[in-house]
Formats: sequence, structure tokens, C-alpha cells
Amino acid sequence: MSSHLVSLSFDAKDPVNLARFWAGVLRREVAADGTTILPAEGTGFPIRFLSSTAEKTGPNQMHFDLTSQSPEEQDATVARALELGGRHLDIGQGPDETHVVMADPEGNELCVIAAGNNFLAGTAAIGALSSDGTQAVGYFWSKALGWPLVWDQDEETAIQSPAGGSKISWGGPPVNPKTGKNRLRLDLAADGDRDAELDRLISLGAKRLDNGSQDGEWIELVDPDGNEFNLSERG
Repeated sequence: MSSHLVSLSFDAKDPVNLARFWAGVLRREVAADGTTILPAEGTGFPIRFLSSTAEKTGPNQMHFDLTSQSPEEQDATVARALELGGRHLDIGQGPDETHVVMADPEGNELCVIAAGNNFLAGTAAIGALSSDGTQAVGYFWSKALGWPLVWDQDEETAIQSPAGGSKISWGGPPVNPKTGKNRLRLDLAADGDRDAELDRLISLGAKRLDNGSQDGEWIELVDPDGNEFNLSERG
């Protein structure tokens, strides 16, 4: 039994506007519902923007690291983000930093990584879902998704699908205290019987949050670090 990643849920006060921003930055198309970004051809995953009134209370547990193939492409991505409503973000980075730290129109962090980054070589436009988390949670997600570890050093971990594409990475300790529900969450679908897969994920260290399902389809769980994620039937 296993699960596969079917989408990424992204809470937003204005889902339509945020979907337009990220579609423009990533050069992807928006689905007919106006709130879902379609995956790039052959790679990636849909991003579902969901309406939420919750205030952002701290740095997101997960943010996008966007790749660049040249200095000109990095500059173009930054310019496109600014034009679409993003802004530069000061998190104390020094003047010698080669990546550009930004925020989208709702304050969600992102990094535009300089060309030549070996860790992100051969990935997608979203090179990594860069996450705050422990080594143990990296091991959990490797087993949950069946993605091998592609980095495991000094309590930092990263996994990647055998098919390639975006990596998911965790920075290791210290892990920021959780201040509310994560704005970005992974959506999984069971590859077989969902009840059996639910039991498997719980045996790996996940916990179910309620006795029902969200929207009649999704079961909400948390991983060993307390990060929410969703499980649905085969998708």
C-alpha cells in the first residue's frame, strides 16, 4: 500500500487573486474554477487555493524555492512576481546572498534561487517545497509517499519522486513553534483501499484529526511534526 501526491492545498483570503499570481509567476494555466493552477505538462502537481479567513501568524512551515537557469531568468522571475503584486522580503539575509527572498500578495514567503544551484539541478520550476521540520518527519514522508531520500545529512532531509520533479526538503532543528493551521498542505490519494492506507499512515506516525472527512472526500491528518495533510480515495 502507498499514497501519491495529487495536489497542494494553499489557504488564501482571495483564492482567485492568489491563483492568478502564482499562475503568472510559474507560467502555468488556471483551471476553469479560477482557483486551481494546473500542473506543467508532464511534471508538477495542481495547486488548489482554498478560501480561508485565518490570519497569517508567522512564517509558513513550507515555501516554494523557484529555480533559475540563468541570471537573466532569475531577474525575470523576480520582476514578474513584483509586477503581479509580490514584494521583496527582509528576513535578515546578508548582501552576499544569491537567492532573492520575496512574499506573494498575501505575505507567503518564496525564494527565487540563483542559477547553478546543484541541489535543485534537474528539478521543476518549483525546485523544492522547502519545509521547516525534523529529520523524523522527512523519514515519515519518504515512507508515506514511497519517495527515496535524496539528502540526509546533519538532520536535514529531502525526498524526490523517482519520476523527478520538485523535491520536498526539511531543514532540521530548531523547528519553529506551530502557531496555527499550516497554510500549505499536501493532498494525498491512496493507491488502493483508503482505510488500509489510513491505517498504514497512522502506523508510520500520522494522527487523524477528526472522525469525518472534509467536503465528503478528504480525511485530515497530521504528520509526526503536527503538520496537516489530506488523504482521499484513489485519484
